[in-house]
Amino acid sequence: MSLVKLLKKKNKKALFTTPSHSQKFCLYKPLKQLYKIDISETETHNPQAALKKAQDRAKKIYKTASTLFLTNGSTSGIIVSVLSCVSPGEKVLIWRDAHPCHINAVKLAGGISVFYDLNTEPNWGIPMETDAEMIEHYLKTDDIKAVIVTSPTYEGIVSDIRSLKKTCDKYNAYLIVDEAHGALYPFSTRLPESAVNIADFTIQSLHKTAGGVNPTALLHTTTNLNIEKALKMINTTSPSYPLLASIEANINYLNSWWGRRKLDQLLDELEILREECPNCEFFGDDLTKILVKVPDLTGEELSEILFDEYNIEDEKTNPKSTMLLCGIGTNKGKLRKLKKALNRLS
Repeated sequence: MSLVKLLKKKNKKALFTTPSHSQKFCLYKPLKQLYKIDISETETHNPQAALKKAQDRAKKIYKTASTLFLTNGSTSGIIVSVLSCVSPGEKVLIWRDAHPCHINAVKLAGGISVFYDLNTEPNWGIPMETDAEMIEHYLKTDDIKAVIVTSPTYEGIVSDIRSLKKTCDKYNAYLIVDEAHGALYPFSTRLPESAVNIADFTIQSLHKTAGGVNPTALLHTTTNLNIEKALKMINTTSPSYPLLASIEANINYLNSWWGRRKLDQLLDELEILREECPNCEFFGDDLTKILVKVPDLTGEELSEILFDEYNIEDEKTNPKSTMLLCGIGTNKGKLRKLKKALNRLS
């Protein structure tokens, strides 16, 4: 039985177990429906078996050796990946300006961080891709156990994961890809190639672009390492089964005809927006990241005007450009509003 179906099933037993709200005593009314399906590891429900089946189905969808559901964001996936392959005293190569969880993961594993820098695109003010030749410089001059790469970057710049993996294999280093912003990649050939079948570990945030709720995410591995053992080291023994069920539903939707059609429609609309804003400049490898510049405005000025005058909030801005994040839930209405604003400003 799937997690989704399990949570729909009515229970007739009187449970003197956790959670103590007993699926009926609701303290916060907006979450009333969540209380009803908030279960624990009871024999009556046996949710562990349903979770295992859901994760087994997921690894078949993604064609991985293992795929784990995460309810503490991509942060937990990065930490689990490093704990799985790095021993105390071993070195991990990380981007100096990466998400804090990268260096924290190395600390938790007792490893040693070695830092690399990325080139900045001067006209857009954003970091560029991680280059395999640059990574090789570190690998051949130091004893590196693992390399962590952020691809795509926050702004949608994608690295050549195949070249990076080939380089890492040459020096027997594990490749960990922080693909938090690329959870849609496995479901459309119009988006960059996902790292899930290439890298040793790939971490994706479903809540960023794939329609998931905060903080749902996935950890994929192509290795035979026991990543579940590492996850148990940092995970609660009382997981949120409503959140875990939402991950199962999220994956099933993305992999369905309806989900792929919805994604295709979103990409169509994003291409149209670029075509119908001829005076704006766009940049990046990922259509779902609208990295934009408007003539005679800095990125910060554009951000402020969009927020104050058009009620549009962007995801990230810098002095050169502004990035607006789109995902499976971005509808035509929002994109039309943005298109109208950009054309007025340009």
